Order: sequence, then C-alpha cells, then structure tokens
Amino acid sequence: MSEDWAAVARAINQRMAELGLSQRELIARSQVSKATVREIQHNTAYRRRSDRTLEALSLALDLHPGHLSAVLAGRRPPEPGEPITRGDDDIPGRLAVIEHQLREITDRLREMSAVNERLDEISASVETMLDRVSNDREPRRR
Repeated sequence: MSEDWAAVARAINQRMAELGLSQRELIARSQVSKATVREIQHNTAYRRRSDRTLEALSLALDLHPGHLSAVLAGRRPPEPGEPITRGDDDIPGRLAVIEHQLREITDRLREMSAVNERLDEISASVETMLDRVSNDREPRRR
C-alpha cells in the first residue's frame, strides 16, 4: 500500500484544531524542526520521514505513538493505551496487542452479560404485570 501523506496532514491539522494547538506549540512539544512540521502539516515535501518523527508528532498530539504511522499506511490507528508493535517480527509486541484485544473483548462480554441480566429482570416484571392485568380482566365467579 502506498503512503498517504495527505491523510497524515489532515490528521495532524484536525487534532491540532481539537486541542487548540498552534504550530509553534506542536514544534515545542514534539521537538521536530519547524521545516519538517510545516512540510508534513501542509503535505508539501514528498520524502521518507523517520518513524521517530511521526511518533514524536503523535505523542505531541496526545495520540498513541503509532497513530500517524498507521494513518500513513492506511491502517486503523491504535487507541491510546494500546500496546505498540515494532513490526511482524516483534512477537512479544504482537502478543501484547492480542492480550489487549482479548481484555477488551472480555470487558464487552461482561457488559453484554449485565445488559442481558437486566433485560431478563425487565421481562419478568412485564410478565408479572401482564398476569395481573389479565387476572383483573377475568370475570369473577361467585
């Protein structure tokens, strides 16, 4: 897949707007040169950048360290707190990602279980109410 520097520029500008961050503040936070920040932010120079440059900008924008690299590659950016992998050969990093994803799945299943329990309670209450209404409508025998 080709690199999408325009998407990186959009992501940087959008995040700067969200944070109310100026270019000067981004430069100070990231310790990336003004020329490099300007070129990336405005997508004016088409050259390979260091992964550390994108990582520094991501962190300066309060994003996951791999956020802008993922945007560049057209992948889903990781969420803050997600483990970092350093490539396909990074087995410990990949296992950490899998563990993180399993924890998220487990948390969602717990939430769904709680919702199902609440729905069961509501269903039982509705059945009880329907029984009462039905009993009140039946003619009484003397």
